[in-house]
Amino acid sequence: MALRLYNTLSGLAEEFVPGGVKKESISEYPPASIYSCGPTVYGYAHIGNFRTFAFNDLLRRYLKFRGYRVDHAMNITDVDDKTIAGAAREGVSLSEYTARYTSIFFEDLAALNIEPVEHNPRATESIDAMIDIVSRLNEKGIVYEKDGSLYFSIAKFEPYGRLSRLDTREVKSGLRYDTDEYSKEDARDFALWKAPREGEPYWDTPFGRGRPGWHIECSAMVRRIFGGTIDIHTGGVDLIFPHHENEIAQSEAAYGEPFVRRWIHVEHLLVEGSKMSKSLGNFYTLRDLLEKGHSPRAIRYLLVSAHYRKQLNFTFEGLAQADSALARIDNFLLRLGEIRTGGDANEESAGLIAGFIERFTADMDDDLNVSGALGRLFEFLHEVNALIDRGALSKADAGRVIDALRRVDTVLGVIFFTPGEDDGIDVERVERLIEERRESKKSKNFARADEIRATLEAEGIILEDTKDGTRWKRKR
Repeated sequence: MALRLYNTLSGLAEEFVPGGVKKESISEYPPASIYSCGPTVYGYAHIGNFRTFAFNDLLRRYLKFRGYRVDHAMNITDVDDKTIAGAAREGVSLSEYTARYTSIFFEDLAALNIEPVEHNPRATESIDAMIDIVSRLNEKGIVYEKDGSLYFSIAKFEPYGRLSRLDTREVKSGLRYDTDEYSKEDARDFALWKAPREGEPYWDTPFGRGRPGWHIECSAMVRRIFGGTIDIHTGGVDLIFPHHENEIAQSEAAYGEPFVRRWIHVEHLLVEGSKMSKSLGNFYTLRDLLEKGHSPRAIRYLLVSAHYRKQLNFTFEGLAQADSALARIDNFLLRLGEIRTGGDANEESAGLIAGFIERFTADMDDDLNVSGALGRLFEFLHEVNALIDRGALSKADAGRVIDALRRVDTVLGVIFFTPGEDDGIDVERVERLIEERRESKKSKNFARADEIRATLEAEGIILEDTKDGTRWKRKR
């Protein structure tokens, strides 16, 4: 079965063909070129942002799972209206201000087990590429100047609006927007290069001093890294207009070739059924949730568990359900680890594993149907548990099951979750306390036994009493 991904531009699920030319086998394709709109580093990213970033991670992981090579860029917007205003407000340089929030952002990605990508270009490092685009547009008569700023005339790019399906009545050529963000209700010419204002950073260019508009930045970074048409461009649905529409216009008008083969957009995240808003008290950064005691593993699970083209209602009940699902996985792994039966792996377990991988892949090939794929995972756990109950699973079988889980977790990133640094748990101390608890229960000192359990639980260690003794696990 071929991998099919939905394309916002066509409105269809299309077979994924890196480079645009069909090959006999996946190994023959060039690396899949992906550009994802990254953060504007003026503050902490919120969980709505991280839904998109977690999806980007799921996409790249699955492409690699299927055998594709990946060349992925996610930009850092380090100059725009918001970053300039933030630096001025704090009385620091733009570079100092954005470096702080860039570092925080990468720490948050690592906490969510989101893989580093191949390129993280900064807008401020791509000024030459921006100058090239604006110069080409100017030579073609698509640019005009007003009060020292340069604008893209959307009337001179006939396909304008096809990504966001703008009605021509919504286009108001000759009227301008200087701000970076605006409503689809009123599409106007947008600023490519902004005249300098007092106290703002600026660059010297062939068309005068100034700084880039927001939209030109991504087009320039795509061109600088990939040099031409790319396979996939991702972002949240809120970026379809104006940002991605304007990226297409300026890139295709400048270079006369398709900008992107496939646009993939992630739907909005709601919090407890409502749009996230500071005024409603439901605006959360990742660090807000971590400070409330929620694990990054459960947060990642919840963020990736719903199909990317459906709204995700992020709730605290949902986080609790994510914890329960992960506990099922952890208990299953503990059960596998306790198997001591010898002998070779059998055909029954091999068949279950092969069927699981096949069904998991079929769901993910269907426009990354991760909710279906997760359902396959828990079906598999149930089937293998039944084998364990019958005593029909050997240690060799258990090893194959773990290998299969490791394989699918290269996509999901939630089963063997090991982000960040070592947790610092003193394993020998934990084992001593468990032995002391066992002796306390044996001597009927239940108060001390309960105290040990509570002490370890406060440290993030969960005890489980089984017929084979007490086992422990980290709370993740």
